[in-house]
Amino acid sequence: MLILASASPRRRDLLEQIGLTFTVETADIDETPRLAEDPIAYVKRLAEHKAAAVFARHTARERLIVLGADTTVVLGNHGGSQILGKPEDEADAARILRMLSGRTHRVITGVALITATAPPLVAAEITEVEFSPLSEREIAAYIATGEPLGKAGAYGIQGRAAKFIPRIEGCYFNVMGLPLARVTAMLAELQR
Repeated sequence: MLILASASPRRRDLLEQIGLTFTVETADIDETPRLAEDPIAYVKRLAEHKAAAVFARHTARERLIVLGADTTVVLGNHGGSQILGKPEDEADAARILRMLSGRTHRVITGVALITATAPPLVAAEITEVEFSPLSEREIAAYIATGEPLGKAGAYGIQGRAAKFIPRIEGCYFNVMGLPLARVTAMLAELQR
């Protein structure tokens, strides 16, 4: 039995897209980054904590697999990188979109699988995303759609923001919130 430890409707849709049968349970954990925490370590930690929190609720664990995931947007290089989470409001979304305008950023998703029969499998997927320069009018119009709210980096590549993204390098589905090929390979590893 597979459980997705996420409230994200996009992650749910992506798992359905590849034909997996699963249930959904959310995990309420503190998602605050630790002081000077590396973005890759951050998303891997959150993914594992989400999966562990849901796994701990179940007593019948023999055939249980819990999938946790967390996605963040990172601007800058390792020495001066900044984690950009979900915007607090429209003004914060505008601030984030101004930061991304005309620049390349990284989308990093941590993925964790927890089962009773193996040590936790934890990985991270990185995709580079190039943004076109955005005018204030484009930012305001995009925010007016409501799409930026509730999304890391204040945009959804699968929605109207697609017109702002001329190029990505890496997994498209990772930018949506779940690297499907990576998850599939990790599930296969558990079956061995």
